[in-house]
Amino acid sequence: MTEIGWEGLAVSALLVVVALGLSRWRHLGLERSIGWAALRAVVQLAAVGLVLAAVFDANASLAWAWLWVAAMVMVSAETVRRRAREVPGLFALALSAFGVAAVVVLGVLFGLGVFDLEARTLVPLAGLMIGNALAATVLVARRVYEELRDREDEVEARLALGLPSDEAAAPYLRHALRTALIPQIETTKAVGLVVLPGAMTGLILAGVEPLDAVQVQAAVMFVVLGSVTTTTTVVALGVRRRLFTEDHRLVRLTRPTSR
Repeated sequence: MTEIGWEGLAVSALLVVVALGLSRWRHLGLERSIGWAALRAVVQLAAVGLVLAAVFDANASLAWAWLWVAAMVMVSAETVRRRAREVPGLFALALSAFGVAAVVVLGVLFGLGVFDLEARTLVPLAGLMIGNALAATVLVARRVYEELRDREDEVEARLALGLPSDEAAAPYLRHALRTALIPQIETTKAVGLVVLPGAMTGLILAGVEPLDAVQVQAAVMFVVLGSVTTTTTVVALGVRRRLFTEDHRLVRLTRPTSR
């Protein structure tokens, strides 16, 4: 096992000093932001570590881990809503999307026995699933809205030709989904060749055999790919439904207000 201790952590903070120095040298004005980000990260991680230690305790109920997962889903849905305020009813859509992804992904991993169901596997895997899907979920919600707004004339023309709303919006929905999914697909293609991902690096540093680390990392990548695809698809379909009336008319779409 690799343990760096608090002394090692303090020494590694020299790299933050390097970042501060480069920012000051190039007059970027990011010194305060860099310092605050580093300090906040340490404090947040320490707090999370203390809570996880209690959740992962052998005598703790698994219900606490499920409660943690539920909290992550709620916070993530609210984050999606705040980052794409122009999309109506997005909180409920994001909540549904993360819920569906949790059922699908965790159902496969634990229902089929890939991992043993315990707190120290449930919480990290759920965190990977939700955290990696968050950005793509925000992106697809924005892109569906923007595609239908910016191509309103084309959509209206397709509706005028008698196409139902789902068919009229299909090309724009497809483009939005491709935009949201391609970065994750490319990341999956490059894993192991361009970079060693975090999970694999952490396991190797912890003393796990490389091939065992590869197996876990591959499973993690499948978790991420499956969750991103699931959440983006659910949100894209939900946003499309909210932007059309029941009689297949496009609702009035406005440009987002400044955040």
